[in-house]
Amino acid sequence: MLNLRTLLLLATLTGLFLYVGYLIGGQQGVTFALFFAAVMNFGSYWFSDRLVLAMTGAKPVSEAEAPELYAMVRRVSQESGVSMPRVYMVDMPQPNAFATGRDPEHGVVAVSPSIMQLLNRRELEGVIAHEMSHVKNRDTLVSAIAATLGGAISYLVQMSLWFGAGRRDDRNGGGIIALVGLILAPIAALLVQLAISRGRELGADATGAETIHDPLALASALEKLDQARKVLPAKADLNPSTAHLFIVNPFSGDLFASLFSTHPPTEERVRRLRQMAGLAD
Repeated sequence: MLNLRTLLLLATLTGLFLYVGYLIGGQQGVTFALFFAAVMNFGSYWFSDRLVLAMTGAKPVSEAEAPELYAMVRRVSQESGVSMPRVYMVDMPQPNAFATGRDPEHGVVAVSPSIMQLLNRRELEGVIAHEMSHVKNRDTLVSAIAATLGGAISYLVQMSLWFGAGRRDDRNGGGIIALVGLILAPIAALLVQLAISRGRELGADATGAETIHDPLALASALEKLDQARKVLPAKADLNPSTAHLFIVNPFSGDLFASLFSTHPPTEERVRRLRQMAGLAD
């Protein structure tokens, strides 16, 4: 279920979107923004999983090809109380995994072959439980909606600036105020998206650890995956807009980039999991 914090953040994104519409076209702009948001969210609900799979290059894998992986996913799905998701493989040298799907009945769990080589059985089960939690909590749908609204805000701002926004109501500096608002809106939208993504990652960590009753397994997996991503870069053709989907951010960066990361610091995630296991830091 969506918690109150996530609902408030999504409401903030929607408010920003309507605000941009108002700056561009007044009340008519708000009406257009509402219609545009409805169309975009309809598309993200029905087609986001197909788009994600296409963008990451993930391919379906059969049970005959990966019997142990299927057995693990089936076991965790039963423990989670959700339908068995479709299982995919994403061809990337970096060990990683992600989930997508609009609801628990249409879930997808994708892993890289390298993650199966890096992690032991217990750690991999922790990763699967984390991804199944995203499906159970409808995080994949929330992320799609947030990304859609954020992208739509940026698109509207770019179009309005291109066609000379800020000229409306130039008296008393109204045009300048509108222009400043248009420039700041995408930045605010990005910060809200990051807050949603980080919050859902922490929630999936907790739910996944509770599902398999082994917080330390997921903590150990996260530590290994975090070290691996520093050595093995993401695929050159991997779209950065998919970063929030993966269990660890596939793109490593400097301190400044980490401030705008889609994931909480791995150290913080591990610390929380250790606390769940009753181990004080």
